[in-house]
Amino acid sequence: MAWTRQRLELGAHERELDPAVRMDAFLRAVEARAFRIALMHVRDADDALDIVQEAMIKLVRRYAGRPTAEWAPLFYRILQNKTRDWHRRQAVRRRVFGLFAPANADGEEREDDYEAAPAPPSADPSAELERDDAAAALERGLAALPLRQREAFMLRNLEGLDVRATARAMGCTEGSVKTHYSRAVQRLKECLGEDWS
Repeated sequence: MAWTRQRLELGAHERELDPAVRMDAFLRAVEARAFRIALMHVRDADDALDIVQEAMIKLVRRYAGRPTAEWAPLFYRILQNKTRDWHRRQAVRRRVFGLFAPANADGEEREDDYEAAPAPPSADPSAELERDDAAAALERGLAALPLRQREAFMLRNLEGLDVRATARAMGCTEGSVKTHYSRAVQRLKECLGEDWS
């Protein structure tokens, strides 16, 4: 009798842990891609990491009880909102702190220490240069896209979300996703050349 009650209690405990285990697996599966998306938007690794962590925390706190199939669109919607919030805060900071920018002896703005640091040595400089050029071209192309086109492109290509999940993440219709995505691909082809795919 006691053994049966303990087994039933253990079974209930396992059922309680199951959503937590699934959430943990989901977060591990999306964290690297989410970091790349955030990094592409904010171009600072520390800020990108903070954004991803904030998005994960919000997903767990507010939406852990939702069905597992809803987590990806919800997470990417939260990630988008956190990225937009970051851009808004940066714009305010630039306006406020731009007035107090430090200057060197010539009266010009000082160079950022991070940007002035030497680059690490590479095993194959020509291959690294080619990769850097391709990545820079793609970044410039993505940066030139309107926000909704960039979001649709990144969610579909980098995250591999289908049209329906992308629509839920972006808060729009599937038709809008198709339109934004198609226009993004067309503009990227124009920017990067026809051989881009």
